[in-house]
Amino acid sequence: QVQLVESGGGLVQAGGSLRLSCAASGRTFSSYAMGWFRQAPGKEREFVSAISWSGGATIYVDSVKGRFTISRDNAKNTVYLQMNSLKSEDTAVYYCAARVLGIATMLRRDYAYWGQGTQVTVSS
Repeated sequence: QVQLVESGGGLVQAGGSLRLSCAASGRTFSSYAMGWFRQAPGKEREFVSAISWSGGATIYVDSVKGRFTISRDNAKNTVYLQMNSLKSEDTAVYYCAARVLGIATMLRRDYAYWGQGTQVTVSS
């Protein structure tokens, strides 16, 4: 069993930055791919970014490319999402997810473990 706890959300003005963190329990974190998803009010949960077990491969949804950066520290069992140049459309609850297989994917169904989410609100 893996437990994921997100932090770092909050209220920020458009153009600002936030860094989300996701702390994972368990000794097998370093073998998991990790992903970030988000869900805006009234919308489906959507993929944002993912990183492979080693950190060597990353993927992003087109709308955040060049603005968001995913990274991980396997020694700290933590994955990060650095969000710059935030826009109002980035407002959502952000969820961290873990995939047992170490290859990063964009598909929700590939991720077995989920955190509770952290709210990000971008004011325009």
